[in-house]
Amino acid sequence: MVRYKVTVFTGDCLNSTTLNNVFIKLVGTDGESDRKWLVGLKGASSFVRGAVSKFKVFCSTSLGNLVLIELDKKSLPLFLEDAWFCAKVEVKSPEGDIYSFPIYRWITDTKVHRFRDGKALRVFEDNHHLGRYSRQQEIQQREEDYRWDAYAEGIPHSMKAENPSSLPYEVQFSFTKTTEFLYTASTGLTELKLKGLDNCKKKWDNIDSINRVFCCKKTEISEYVQEHWKEDAFFGYQFLNGVNPILIQCCTALPSNFPVTDDMVFPHGQCSLADEMKKGNIFLCDYKRLDGVKTNTINGKKQYLMAPLVLLHKAPDDKLMPIAIQLKQNPSDDNPIFLPTDSEYDWLIAKTFVRSADFNHHQLNAHLLRTHLLAEVFAVSLLRNVPMVHPLYKLLKPHTRYTLQINFLARRLLISDTGAFTQFAGSGGEGMFTILQRSVSSLTYSSLCMPDDIAERGLEAVPNFFYRDDGLKVWDIIHRFVQGMLSYYYKSDSEVQEDSELQKWILDIFEHGFLSQAETGIPQRFTRVTELVKFVTMVIFACSAQHAAVNSGQYDYGGWMPNTPISLQLPPPTTKGTTSEATMLATFPDVNVTVQGMATMWLLSKQSSDFVPLGQYPEDHFTEEIPRKILKDFQMELEDLSLVIRARNKRLEVPYTYMDPAQVENSVAI
Repeated sequence: MVRYKVTVFTGDCLNSTTLNNVFIKLVGTDGESDRKWLVGLKGASSFVRGAVSKFKVFCSTSLGNLVLIELDKKSLPLFLEDAWFCAKVEVKSPEGDIYSFPIYRWITDTKVHRFRDGKALRVFEDNHHLGRYSRQQEIQQREEDYRWDAYAEGIPHSMKAENPSSLPYEVQFSFTKTTEFLYTASTGLTELKLKGLDNCKKKWDNIDSINRVFCCKKTEISEYVQEHWKEDAFFGYQFLNGVNPILIQCCTALPSNFPVTDDMVFPHGQCSLADEMKKGNIFLCDYKRLDGVKTNTINGKKQYLMAPLVLLHKAPDDKLMPIAIQLKQNPSDDNPIFLPTDSEYDWLIAKTFVRSADFNHHQLNAHLLRTHLLAEVFAVSLLRNVPMVHPLYKLLKPHTRYTLQINFLARRLLISDTGAFTQFAGSGGEGMFTILQRSVSSLTYSSLCMPDDIAERGLEAVPNFFYRDDGLKVWDIIHRFVQGMLSYYYKSDSEVQEDSELQKWILDIFEHGFLSQAETGIPQRFTRVTELVKFVTMVIFACSAQHAAVNSGQYDYGGWMPNTPISLQLPPPTTKGTTSEATMLATFPDVNVTVQGMATMWLLSKQSSDFVPLGQYPEDHFTEEIPRKILKDFQMELEDLSLVIRARNKRLEVPYTYMDPAQVENSVAI
C-alpha cells in the first residue's frame, strides 16, 4: 500500500466556498486510484474560502508519473448544489515527487472535471492517451460554452450570451467588480453632483455655467485642461499625449483636397511648407473616416459631425502648433481653411469641431475597435481552441480577465438602441456602425504593433511624445518576456507549424476578428517562432498598455466639455467673421448631453479596487522553474520602468501616467 499526500487550495474570492462533498481520482502512467471522498479533520470547513486542506489517498501500488486528476462534487441530502472555486491541487507521490495542478476554475455541477499537471504541454507533446482524451473533452466543452455571434455586419464577432449571468463562471466579474461597477454606473450623476441636470435640454448660456457643473468633480489634469483648452500648444499636445494618439502622422506631401499655401501658414515668409516638410516638421491629422456619416438627432435637433483635416507645425521651441484646419473633406468656397490669424472665435470654433470629431473617432476606432472588440476576439478564440495545459493559455489567460463581461455591458449600456453613446454622441446610431465598418476595413496588423506603427507614421523623432516613449519601452519589455516564454516551449519553427491548437487560435482570430481580410496583414497561420512571439506581444500590449493609453484619460481630457464635446448642434461657419461666443455656446451640446457624457467618461475612467496591474499573474499557472524566473524578470523590468516614468513625470507640467505599468490594467476590464 502506498500513500499520496493531497493538498487542496480553495480560492480566496467571495462565494468560493463549497459545502458539497468533494471527490478526487489520481491518474498516472501506471494506473489510477479509486475515486476518493476528500474528508479530513476540518470537516465541513475543508473547502471554505481561502482554505488549504490536506488529505491522504492510498493505492495498492505506485501510479507512476501522475498525468491528471479528476475532481467532482455532490451535495449532501437536503442541501443544494453550490459553486466551488478551486485554485489548485498539489500531490506528493510516495517517491517524493510533487505535482502541481493549476485549476482556477469554478466547479458548479456534478460532472467529472479533469485537470492536467502544471507543466505546459503543446498538443504534440501530449503522448499519453488519457492526456489527449482530457484535452479533447475540454475543447469540446469550451466550444459549447464559448460560441461566436455577429453583433452587427462588418465588425469583429463577439461571444454569444443572453445576459452577464449566462457567461461561464470563469469569465464573469467578481462580486467586488460587479458591485462597484453597478454602483458607479447607477450613481455616476449623483457622484458628480449632476442629478437633476440629466433631463435639462437647455443650451448653455455662458461658460461660467459649464464651469459650475465641472467644479463638482475634477482631476489634476482635467483642471489643467479647463485652464488651457483654448491654447494652440495644448490643442497640439493632445494629438500626441491625449486619449487618441494614433491618428497624427508626419506629412511629407499635402493631400490634394487640402489646398494650404505658404502665405496662409507662414505669412511673413519666415519658412515654406516644402522646406518644413523636408525637415519633418509638418504633421497631419485626417478624419476622413467620418466623412458623410449620418449624424444623430438629440433632443429633437439634428447634430453635426465634421471630417476635418488639421495641419500642425513643430515650432522651434518643440511645441506642436496647429497652423491650418479645414472642417470638410472637399475644398470649396463654403469650406474655408481656418488659420490662427483668424478672429478668436473663428479659430476656436474650428478647433472645437476638430475636438468633437476626435471624440467620435477615438471612441469608435482607437478605443472600442482596437482594444475592446479585438481583445474579445483574442479571448474567445483562446478559450475555444486552447486547453488549460497549453503554454499559450497560461500566458494569455490573465489578459482576458473580465473582458467578455465588460464588452457585453458595453453593447447593452453604450451602443444598444438605448445606450448612452447611441443617445448622446454625434455619431450615435447608424453613423456609429458606418465608422466602425470603415475602421475595420482599413485596419492593419502593422498599425497594432507599436514599433511598426510609429515608424509608418514617421513619428520616431517627435519631441515630447510620451505615449511613444513609454509605449515602446513597455512593448520591448513585453516582447522580451514573450520571447523568453515561447522560446522555452518552442525550440524550432517546425514545432510551431505542427501545433494544431495554436494554428486554430490564429485562424479563428483571422476569420472572426479581421473578417478574413488578407489585406490586413494578419497571419492566417504561424510558420516561425518569431512570428508567434510578435503576434502574442501585440495581443498582450493591445489588451493592457494600449487600452490604458486610450481609456484611462477619458475624464481627464473629456470632463471639461468644451475641450471634448461629444456632439455639436449647429453646422460650422461657411464664411469667416460670423462666429462669436454666443455662436459657440449655441453649438455646444445641451446641458443633459454634456452631463451624460461626463458621467459616462467618469464611469469608464474609474479603476476597480480589484484592479490587477500589468505583469501580475495572481493565478499560478506556470510551475516550471525557468518560466517562473522569466515571469519574475518581467515584473522587475516593469517595476523599474514605472520608477523611471514617475521620476520623469515630476518634471512635466502635464504628467503622462497612462502607460506607467503600475497604472496599466492587465486586461480590458473597464
